[in-house]
Amino acid sequence: MDALLKVLGPVDTIRFLRMFDEGEGDYTKERKAWLKEDVHEISREIREMKKKQVI
Repeated sequence: MDALLKVLGPVDTIRFLRMFDEGEGDYTKERKAWLKEDVHEISREIREMKKKQVI
């Protein structure tokens, strides 16, 4: 750990160590819960926002 910190610095050491972490959970299932709307709904909302000059 000391050698990694000395050569890479703290930020890159953390990045290096995280490459070996597989994580947890099921990203695909969780993503579907986060993105309940489909692409067509999202693009419709963007068009509406543009009309209202929100974007």
